[in-house]
Amino acid sequence: MPLRMLAWAVDQPGPVDGDPLARVEKPVPEPTRAQVRVRVRVCGVCRTDLHLAEGDLAPRRFGVTPGHEIVGTVDALGPEVTRWRVGDRIGVPWLAHTCGVCRFCTSGRENLCLDPRFTGWDVDGGYADFALVEEAYAYALPDSFDDVEAAPLLCAGIIGYRALLRANLPERGRLGIYGFGGSAHITAQIALARGARVHVMTRSTEAQALALELGAASAGDAAASPPEPLDAAILFAPVGGLVPPALSALDRGGTLAIAGIHLSDVPALDYQRHLFEERTLQSVTANTRQDGEAFLSEAARIGVRVSAVAYPMDAADAALRDLRHDRVNGAAVLVA
Repeated sequence: MPLRMLAWAVDQPGPVDGDPLARVEKPVPEPTRAQVRVRVRVCGVCRTDLHLAEGDLAPRRFGVTPGHEIVGTVDALGPEVTRWRVGDRIGVPWLAHTCGVCRFCTSGRENLCLDPRFTGWDVDGGYADFALVEEAYAYALPDSFDDVEAAPLLCAGIIGYRALLRANLPERGRLGIYGFGGSAHITAQIALARGARVHVMTRSTEAQALALELGAASAGDAAASPPEPLDAAILFAPVGGLVPPALSALDRGGTLAIAGIHLSDVPALDYQRHLFEERTLQSVTANTRQDGEAFLSEAARIGVRVSAVAYPMDAADAALRDLRHDRVNGAAVLVA
């Protein structure tokens, strides 16, 4: 009889206050071919997990286990594994598999792969005792970050890094950040280390205080106008109503990048106010493994500070509720 483990599963997607997750037993997964099995030590709680639990993202299969910011120890190896050894500390991210042969994979844009799989959406994630990952999609983690600090880097950090690239921020430019949670507070530090002047717009007074503590030039309400025109902006809050004010805040030639996988409806845009004078609206779709490697290296080099709130693994539902109601200042992390 196979060994069993405890895991959380998306049972009935719906409002997080209605307990859409269930605590269940599942078989301990066995690695095949080039997979490794990871004993989960911590798993970050990402807003994408919240969208999955609430049904904003339709589950790809019934009873999937969320979680794609996994830090753990290699526990078992598939027969073709050469990259890792039992006992290695590794990180398991959102991107779980790409086809390697489509026109996007072969042109260095695997984030746009036509047949991808994602951790905690297509395959079971890290709200569990164990998880599997293909060896080529796991990351070695900088020793300078402990487990709780490392977990948010694996999605919040990497996606924020790609959003910063997509925002086309010029050297020493003026960056606006809308929403200031797990991803934004990490991205702001990368931008500040590169010499940017950062303005934060968020409804949370605690997040505003954190932004100023980290070095932001200003921090105000989510819909407030920044004190100067912006060269670039990133929308982290999944609120489509913030797109028009963010575009209006851009200087000529500025770019707004939308970082989330889900966004509520965007109100009608006025061409003259929001897009004329070569303002650009960009989306962000997943990331490449090269993005991840580059980000982790830069984060370690500049000493990114991760603001994290730890929850026991048994309290995943409570962590999601706190995230939903803006009671997490920084990133939430489940600890096994």
